[in-house]
Amino acid sequence: MPKFRFHKLAAIIVLIGFAAWMATGQFSSVGSAVADGKPKAGEVEQSKADAGKPQTGEQGTAKPGTAEAEQPKAVLRTVAVVTPPRRTYARAIRISGLTEADKRAVLATRVAGVIDKLPVKQGQHVKTGDLVLMLAAEEKLSAVGNAKQLVVQRQAELAAAQRLMKTGNLPKLQLDTARSNLTLAQSQLEAAQAELDRNEVKAPFDGVIDRVPVELGSSVMQGGEVATILKLDPVIARGEVSERDLGYLKIGDEANVSLVSGQIVKGTVRYISRDASSATRTFRVEVAIPNGDGSVPAGMTAEIALSAQPTDAVMLPRSVVTLGDKGDLGIRAVDKDDKVAFFPIDLVDDTPTGLVLGGIPADARIIVAGQELVKEGEVVKPVEADQATIQKLLGEATTGTQ
Repeated sequence: MPKFRFHKLAAIIVLIGFAAWMATGQFSSVGSAVADGKPKAGEVEQSKADAGKPQTGEQGTAKPGTAEAEQPKAVLRTVAVVTPPRRTYARAIRISGLTEADKRAVLATRVAGVIDKLPVKQGQHVKTGDLVLMLAAEEKLSAVGNAKQLVVQRQAELAAAQRLMKTGNLPKLQLDTARSNLTLAQSQLEAAQAELDRNEVKAPFDGVIDRVPVELGSSVMQGGEVATILKLDPVIARGEVSERDLGYLKIGDEANVSLVSGQIVKGTVRYISRDASSATRTFRVEVAIPNGDGSVPAGMTAEIALSAQPTDAVMLPRSVVTLGDKGDLGIRAVDKDDKVAFFPIDLVDDTPTGLVLGGIPADARIIVAGQELVKEGEVVKPVEADQATIQKLLGEATTGTQ
């Protein structure tokens, strides 16, 4: 048979064999399980050989054979705690404000006229009732003089009528007429005097003349401004306190007032408003400052420092403050069962060395390190923080405020 035909016959035989193998469906790789779930002969023997051996994991360790096998215990998280000393602390409430006069009055004329007397100057101190200004009133002075003369005349007529009445030479009716005439004359004198007094402007209280916008001889209209008088003893420092701080103040509390000029004066709270501002929800507070020498002017910017009622508090670094599950500002502490508890705080004061906090139980062990890694109800391993850690935290708080 020629060589060419032998190759064709070999190719046909290989093709037929390959097709027969494909028809059997045996596509699994070598070493895989056989069809129908039956292991091969070698695998059966291996299984019997390993039946008496303990099963092992990947690392060569024996797997637990029962559900009651001991499970590994969870590792408790370690936190640093401290029981800080407590002390009585008076909260400092600082508010911005300004100074103003205790009393302020804009003096005006009650009638129109020409200024005849102006005995005061700007900056002059006056007493209650001192003459500030007088308008020219020659005709009014004359009317007062005529009214006085008429009163004298009516008094003489009444005296004569009374003498005649006693002797029986005058009817009682004429005596009554003389009395009426005297009363009318006195009324006319009072009216003339009142009209003259309207030409005068007098100081309503002790104070200092701050402004005189008119000059001697000038004409003024009725109701025109002629002077401004201020009472600066005491001078008032006025500010607005928040509704959160209102409950800590009372009338009579002492206050330190720092002026923009650098001067520091002391005063006393004399008024606390009970009606909040609708725009800012703050309450007006007035502090009276003795100012006999007039050294504190009105209208100067001031910072008012008030001391609230003393309260029981502790001082802690700012880093211990955190947020609770409900978003409240507070601290985390450890109870007697080593469980984490959260306590809302009352910020009493913010000092350069740390925060002064109220509302913390006396026996609370406060977490100063690791408070952000635990949650309420979790059991932890508390470790007392050493003094170096506390000083470091306080040092960081101080550095943060500089």
